[in-house]
Amino acid sequence: MHGTRILDEADRLMTVCNSCRYCEGLCAVFPAMEMRRAFSDGDLNYLANLCHSCGACYVDCQFSPPHEFNVNVPKTLAVARAESYAAYAWPQALSGAFARNGLVISIIAALSMAAFILGFAALNDRNVLFGVHTGPGAFYRLMPHNAMAALFSAAFLYAILALVMSVRAFWRDIGTPIGRHADGGSIFQAIRDAGELRYLHGGGVGCYNEDDKPTDKRKLYHHLTFYGFLLCFAATSIATLYHYLLGREAPYPLWDLPVVLGTLGGIGLIVGPIGLFTAKMRRDPALLDENRYGMDVGFIAMLFLTGLTGMLLLVLRETAAMGPLLALHLGTVFALFITMPYGKFVHGIYRFVALVRYAQERRSEAGS
Repeated sequence: MHGTRILDEADRLMTVCNSCRYCEGLCAVFPAMEMRRAFSDGDLNYLANLCHSCGACYVDCQFSPPHEFNVNVPKTLAVARAESYAAYAWPQALSGAFARNGLVISIIAALSMAAFILGFAALNDRNVLFGVHTGPGAFYRLMPHNAMAALFSAAFLYAILALVMSVRAFWRDIGTPIGRHADGGSIFQAIRDAGELRYLHGGGVGCYNEDDKPTDKRKLYHHLTFYGFLLCFAATSIATLYHYLLGREAPYPLWDLPVVLGTLGGIGLIVGPIGLFTAKMRRDPALLDENRYGMDVGFIAMLFLTGLTGMLLLVLRETAAMGPLLALHLGTVFALFITMPYGKFVHGIYRFVALVRYAQERRSEAGS
């Protein structure tokens, strides 16, 4: 018996699949499964996070519903994966906060922070809110740089701490291959696999939708979202170096590196999440964990709103709309930070850790 009902079901399915092994060439889940004869809770959570939910095994399986064996690996692992986010979350008191109401909580957090920033500005100088501000330091007319940096640094550092503690618990539970520890080769292989989304291809044909026609669009939208996020993070990091090392204050000219990277990243965070949401709507419901719909959509919405408000701020930064747009953009970023450790964002981190574990296992197997 396992800790939860869904892990009991996952154990049953992995036992059936281990006897069949028809799907071993589709992704990393089934070769990793074949290295085991029995499954602990940690093993099942590891396999669940290794799954990219392409749906190929559901379509190929001779025992999928309505067969009496009722083998539905993508949905079962999707539920187990979502439950693992709560199981390893830190602190545990917040573990299930975003499971069903992720979108509502995220929007409330974003609007609350935007209202706080607008109220802060209004208390100091009401005319600042709708004034036209240009040149270096224009953004800091709404809120001083030090206050803004302190507020968002605290939110970011909290998110990092919570994520580190969660991943630490996950790594300890899934274990390490006997005689093997994290090494450069395994980490590099995991970076390649994650960066290429190697296992989001259904064995080479793409992800399956409700019409049973595989397509690579979901992989494309994941790439746009992931690299859009990284470009925006790079833009923010470079702007921070500009401020503290070179003494240059935002906003920067359109041709400057932070603006170029932020613009490309913002486009990715608009197009990618729209595509991901559209792809989710078109997927076969039999493959989805409908109880975590709010968590999934909340994360997609926060990424989209971060990109949208950032792009609007870029276009309208020299108009009277700059103040409200800056407050809304900062509120959205703040909400994204504080929900990171408890929402769908962690799936990328847990999956990377699972890929490191898988690379270790393969290297250990090859060495033996």
